[in-house]
Amino acid sequence: MPAVTVENPLTLPRLPEPVAGAPERKVLAIETAPSGFEGEGFPVRRALAAIKPAYLDPFVMMDQMGEVDYAAGEPKGTPWHPHRGFETVTYMIDGVMDHLDSNGGGGTITNGDTQWMTAGSGLLHKEAPPEWLVQKGGLFHGIQLWVNLPGAKKMIAPKYQDIGSSSVVLLSSHDGGALVRLIAGDLAGNVGPGSTQTPITLLHATVSPGARLVMPWRKDFNALAYALSGRGTVGSERRPFHSGQLAVFDGFGNRPGLTTAGESITITAKDTLEVIVLGGEPIGEPVAHHGPFVMNTRAELVQAFEDFQAGRLGTIPAGHA
Repeated sequence: MPAVTVENPLTLPRLPEPVAGAPERKVLAIETAPSGFEGEGFPVRRALAAIKPAYLDPFVMMDQMGEVDYAAGEPKGTPWHPHRGFETVTYMIDGVMDHLDSNGGGGTITNGDTQWMTAGSGLLHKEAPPEWLVQKGGLFHGIQLWVNLPGAKKMIAPKYQDIGSSSVVLLSSHDGGALVRLIAGDLAGNVGPGSTQTPITLLHATVSPGARLVMPWRKDFNALAYALSGRGTVGSERRPFHSGQLAVFDGFGNRPGLTTAGESITITAKDTLEVIVLGGEPIGEPVAHHGPFVMNTRAELVQAFEDFQAGRLGTIPAGHA
């Protein structure tokens, strides 16, 4: 159960009622995310791994972390590691995670909080459960999203945004059948608290059994939906869709030669459906991605590794090595 919820969604600002006959985006593909492990061994589902990168731009990667209920001594994190050339977005649906970086930034996110880290020119970073959680155990569930930066911004100064659960914009579908948590970007004139270097929209929706969520969507954005849990359908075609699957809608930001995007995307629920919906303006630049670095060229990747090895991406703070 997501930590951020409301008893009656009809008390919230509502998305506009769908217009009969308005064009909707069709579903291009639905793929099941492969499972794996990250960091010190916590389970993830790699939500974007089965999709062609051309359809994902400006997104690089998204992991569903958990959902797992750890016993005492089991919680795990990631050791110190570098990043350069993109932004990491960690949204904690349930549970607690501590962050720390080589610039002295970081903090604790829990139960609906989001940490938005612009790695930019580079830093060292660590994510781990607090010591009390390691000793006690508990629920752990969230996502981490990597958002690419255009070449002109890859070497900007690193920064953090801590987006508390209370600052997330809460919306209702027009009939109250779905609760939308808008983390970043614009949705029907409502603007989420996340400040993005690359124009994107990111939200988490809970769609009640039998309900239908229709959201207006920017024509210059691509559109992706990932089911965290539950079952339902996507698109006007009502393609079956369930937990661990990613749906790709057509459009791809209206780039030349690609399908023209519709004006909205549709999600329906058979039982309670928890879904992450995201889209962004494609950057349209070459991507050279290896490990913790996302650059434009192989030469820039080599330089990133050399800078890391030479200590130019920062050093581990004293007392945390």
